Amino acid sequence: MRFRHLGRMAEIGAADWDALFDPGYPFTRHAYLKALEDNGCVGPECGWTPCHLVAERDDGALIAAAPLYLKAHSWGEFVFDFSWAEAAQRAGLAYYPKLLTAVPFTPATGPRLGARDADARQALAKALGGLPLHGGVSSWHGLFMPANELDLYRGQAPLLRQDIQFQWHNSTEGYTDFAEFLTLLHGEKRKKILQERKKVASLGWVFETLPGNAFSAAEWADLYALYANTYEERGQPPYLTLAFFHDYAMREGTPVRVTVARSGDHFMAMALLVQGSDTLYGRHWGTSGFHDGLHFEACYYQGIEYCIRQRLSRYDAGAQGEHKLARGFDPVMTHSLHSFAEPRFAAAVAQALARERRMVAARYAGLQQHSAYKKG
Repeated sequence: MRFRHLGRMAEIGAADWDALFDPGYPFTRHAYLKALEDNGCVGPECGWTPCHLVAERDDGALIAAAPLYLKAHSWGEFVFDFSWAEAAQRAGLAYYPKLLTAVPFTPATGPRLGARDADARQALAKALGGLPLHGGVSSWHGLFMPANELDLYRGQAPLLRQDIQFQWHNSTEGYTDFAEFLTLLHGEKRKKILQERKKVASLGWVFETLPGNAFSAAEWADLYALYANTYEERGQPPYLTLAFFHDYAMREGTPVRVTVARSGDHFMAMALLVQGSDTLYGRHWGTSGFHDGLHFEACYYQGIEYCIRQRLSRYDAGAQGEHKLARGFDPVMTHSLHSFAEPRFAAAVAQALARERRMVAARYAGLQQHSAYKKG
């Protein structure tokens, strides 16, 4: 087995890469990661330099791979380590560059280590965690990793970090419609949702959720203006480019879905979604102006209705958002792993993470006691 780094996804065949990963998770597919690179979303100029790690047999056959980026900052990750960077600076240590195994701008748990078998996956995990020791970087970070990949690191150096997201789950049999879902909620929660939806309905807009290739290039330009507005209001550039949408979202068979709100021929709001085999992922949204309840309608209720129609089991609507709890979303624990080259800094982070995990566990237990669903 030998390891090497790829400067671009184009250096490896799509079929070879995709054979290593769960086909139901869209964000580690070759086409998605390559589209980010091809359309200016990631690259050295963005502070996301691709250096994907692959393992091959001596005959050149690909047996393991992981997305990997050399990061010059911590933006677009959703596992916030800015305080670690500041602490390193105070200690006279260079925190950047660092290495990151993650999907850019995507806080959605899913496979990060692709492999043909358990031995190759274990070797890949060991190689990634050890990169800071001989790679000339401060650290390696594996974000939003699933439980089976965490188990590979038991007894090894990487440090565990936890946080909480909120996700909606379909019933075992699948709800017949949104009204049936509402019957399982506490009365005050159900009433609040109905009030929010009534306010938005009074606008007279038409909502629908369509595949990305249902829109023309001109329509995507209009949708992009709504998407970009969300970032402009925060004083930062959008993570994704219009070229990315024109390329990836308009392809035949794209997993991109878009919830749009129309007033006549005009787009008034949009929510960008990506559909996996059994999960809908909410990514970004945008609107031309504030309207009470519009965010909940576009980003939550329309997505729930889509999951019910498509018989999807889960709606992962994005990072954070404790307000989702009152709207039928359940708390879910997320996990990331971290490895540092400097032993004393690693020890300090380990102590901080131990305290943080206790706080997260207590918060998680408290949130479970305030479910929107009726007991029994």
